[in-house]
Amino acid sequence: MSLLLMLYMLRIAWLQFAPAAPAMASRASTQLKAESVAQRERELVLDTGRGDFYDANGLAITGETYKALAVFPLQQRARTNIPKELAKLAGVLGVREVALGDWMRGLKEPAFWRSAEERLPHKLTEHQLRQIDKLHVNGVRVLPYRNRYPEAFDPKHVIGYTSQHPELLRSDYSERLEDKTMKLTDQTGGSGLERSLDELLQGVGATSVSYFTNGADEPLHGLDLRVTGPDNPYYPLRITTTLSLPIQNKLEQYIDKNGLKEGAVVVLDAVTGDIVSMISRPKLVVSRIGVSGTDTANHAIRAAVPGSIFKLVTEAAALEAGMTSEGESFYCGGSYGRYGLHCWKRGGHGTLTLQEALADSCNVAFATIAERLSARQLTIAADQLGLARQVGWASERAFQPLGKPLKQLQDEEAGTVFSRIPAVRDGGQLAQTGIGQRDVRMSPLQAANLMVTLLHQGVVQEPRLVSEIRYGNGQLLAKLPRQLAPAPYGQISLHTAQTLLRGMEAVVAYGTGSSINEGRWRVAGKSGTAQVTRGGQERINHWFVGYGPVQSPRYAVAVLAENRTPGLSNKATVLFRGVMDILAADEG
Repeated sequence: MSLLLMLYMLRIAWLQFAPAAPAMASRASTQLKAESVAQRERELVLDTGRGDFYDANGLAITGETYKALAVFPLQQRARTNIPKELAKLAGVLGVREVALGDWMRGLKEPAFWRSAEERLPHKLTEHQLRQIDKLHVNGVRVLPYRNRYPEAFDPKHVIGYTSQHPELLRSDYSERLEDKTMKLTDQTGGSGLERSLDELLQGVGATSVSYFTNGADEPLHGLDLRVTGPDNPYYPLRITTTLSLPIQNKLEQYIDKNGLKEGAVVVLDAVTGDIVSMISRPKLVVSRIGVSGTDTANHAIRAAVPGSIFKLVTEAAALEAGMTSEGESFYCGGSYGRYGLHCWKRGGHGTLTLQEALADSCNVAFATIAERLSARQLTIAADQLGLARQVGWASERAFQPLGKPLKQLQDEEAGTVFSRIPAVRDGGQLAQTGIGQRDVRMSPLQAANLMVTLLHQGVVQEPRLVSEIRYGNGQLLAKLPRQLAPAPYGQISLHTAQTLLRGMEAVVAYGTGSSINEGRWRVAGKSGTAQVTRGGQERINHWFVGYGPVQSPRYAVAVLAENRTPGLSNKATVLFRGVMDILAADEG
């Protein structure tokens, strides 16, 4: 034994120190490195360790674990015939033996099995698990797979998605890339909360399984599988949102069934201002980012031309400035008489009060009111109502877990009233702005929050999407409390808020929203139709914003149906009624 050990030591010493020609030394060194690398562990990631999102009641929005078939590329690559056990495995999976064999032999790295039709690793059934347990195919194991976005429902724009994005990694994690704790191929948040909370969600490392092989890609018996991962009870983090997953999924099914191809639906808790549901269309398809018919942009926080729902702001500005009153009467003959502006109703509305003008959405009456105001008065009123600025929850100071300010809705657009305040009074600009055209832009989130503001007697809320963040063991990391978003000009008066609320009740009672005055709840709101141009063609944005039930408001809702064909009835009004009925049914 001593002699044998001595021979091995002499052999190693000769390989390390014996003189050799440079070319021979280089070849020997390369060969040794190749052989040392060949005898290695094959690694397959089971769970990235990324934190997960939950709804307000603890239901998982991201993350599901199921059993899948893992294949490690061992000596099967060199075989020309399919082993008997492998043939049985193909039968269990319901695939052709040749196809399975070719796939396994072609593997260069470990992988989970999935059929050609499947985007994710195949979820094994109980029957398949029992059958596979009886087989003994070398390099094949049943392992738990962690899927980020459950197949049971569509991914949510408000949550966002993760992807490989080297540019974002370079800008956000340059130090971690430099010290090799991250790679440019790692996943990072691409939008939504996945993006705004990415630094917290990254976690402390992945859980992976290793299978040890020798230089011939044969298993090293006795070592078998080894699962490695971070031993840290605090991670991954749990992010609790204000969303209701059942409501979100029901509303998504409803709007898809009823043909909302482009637009958004926002549901806020009328009491707290929290975001209960936020839906955007076209859909977000995580496996097809950038493909036609899908969209990563969240239309619920993207500013769009609001049309007549901006008349609420015009009326508020005029009431606050003393430029009109509930008792004033207006005459609409169908044409405003200048700027090429007409009322939507051919022949006009005749004589009507301020409340009737709002209920019937009379362009002539509101153009008249707007021309009495200044651009500054309209801008101030919009600000007082939480418009033309970001209203989503944001920390003014550094958010402690991140060490920097946090915006929950990082991609939220502020919107506008005027692209710039005119130096000289422009009546045409004021008239068009007063009816929600020209430069006016508003997001569905802002529109829904406008309802909450009026219901809170003019106090602007900051809609919240995340309520708390907890460690993996349940310990609280941070609470994100409700916040207000006051304007520097103060708030509108109680009288103005109540006048607008009564006006919205009239909209549904006998005005442009009368088609939806029957349902589970009595509701109030304001319709809007905005002219836009897409690709040189005239298109229409349909809006409806409101709240319900009127006697004790529970929810504020904004519906936007974008890019509609001119002449069609208001799609948003119909959808609003359906959304409210679903919310009412959920309340029991």
